[in-house]
This record gives sequence, structure tokens and C-alpha cells, in this order.
Amino acid sequence: MITKDKVIEIFCVIDEFDKNLNAEPAKNLCLPAGDTDGRQRRSRKGQVSESEIMAVPVCCHFGSYRTFKDYYLCFVRCMARD
Repeated sequence: MITKDKVIEIFCVIDEFDKNLNAEPAKNLCLPAGDTDGRQRRSRKGQVSESEIMAVPVCCHFGSYRTFKDYYLCFVRCMARD
């Protein structure tokens, strides 16, 4: 069974990785400013960060659940309520 402390540790490592991953293309790529194809895009920010999304399946591999669905329903949703 994975503990809350281990989940927090995994999240912190993934969050640092994600910050570095997002910063690297911004330095090296010359992306066009604005929307070039004329399509509307969502302007609101998501409720779950990329780091949180990546941490869930990583932590799932350390758990003792048989399927990802069991892990999500029993562990992730219960932790979200706390």
C-alpha cells in the first residue's frame, strides 16, 4: 500500500520535471503569437494540473490494486475527499 507521504514525494518529483519540461520548449522554439487558424479555443484554466495528471498513473503502479479503475475509485477519489 502506498502512503500519502510517498504520493506527495512522487508528485513533487513529477512537478519539478514538468516545470523543466515546459520551460525548455519556451526557450528554444519560436512559436507564432496568437491563434493562426481562426478557431476558438478555451480560455479557462483547467482544474487539475499536468503534474497531478501524471502522478496518478505513476502512483497506481506502486499500489496493490489489480486495475486502474479500482485504484482510481478506491484511492484517488477517497484522497480527493480528504
